[in-house]
Amino acid sequence: MNSTMEKDIKRVLLSQEEIREKVAEVGAKISADYAGKNLLLVGILKGSVVFMSDLMRAITLPASIDFMSVSSYGSGVKSSGVVRIVKDLEQALEGYDLLLVEDILDSGLTLSYLRGLLQNRHPNSIRIVTLLNKSARRTADIQPDYCCFEVPDEFVVGYGLDYAEKYRNLPYVGILKEEVYQG
Repeated sequence: MNSTMEKDIKRVLLSQEEIREKVAEVGAKISADYAGKNLLLVGILKGSVVFMSDLMRAITLPASIDFMSVSSYGSGVKSSGVVRIVKDLEQALEGYDLLLVEDILDSGLTLSYLRGLLQNRHPNSIRIVTLLNKSARRTADIQPDYCCFEVPDEFVVGYGLDYAEKYRNLPYVGILKEEVYQG
C-alpha cells in the first residue's frame, strides 16, 4: 500500500480478486433467477455505482438500468430512516421485476423505506442485492435477497463505499483506521 488513501486503511477486508469472483457468482445466480423476466436494476447512488457496473456485466440476460439518489437525515454516520429523494427513477415500474442494487445494507432503514415507496408503483417484484451485509447494525426488518459478503461491524470503505466522499475508488474493501473518522 502506497497511495495517500491507503495509509488510512487499517487492513484490507476483501481483495479485488475476492470481490470479482463473488460478483460473478451472484451475477450468474441472478441471471438464472430472472430468466424470462423483465429485469430492471436500480442502483442507489452514489455507493452502488462500482458494484452495479461490475454486477450488470456479470448478468447474462437483457436488463434495463436506472438510478435513485436519496439523502437520509441523521447525525454523522447513522441513518435516521427519514429519506429525501434527490434523484428519482426516470421510468414507470409496472411490468418490471426490480432489483435494488446497494453497496451495503446496515441499519436497513433507508432501504426499507425505499422498498415501500417503490412497491406503491406496482412493479412485478422487488428484490435486493447488496455487496455487503452488516447485519450487526440492522434495526429495520429487511434482509438482502442476494448478498456477496457478510461483514463485521467495522467502518468499511472502498469499491464504492466512502467516508466524507473519499475512498470510493479503492479497488478493494478496507477497514478505515479509527483516527480518520474519529479525529
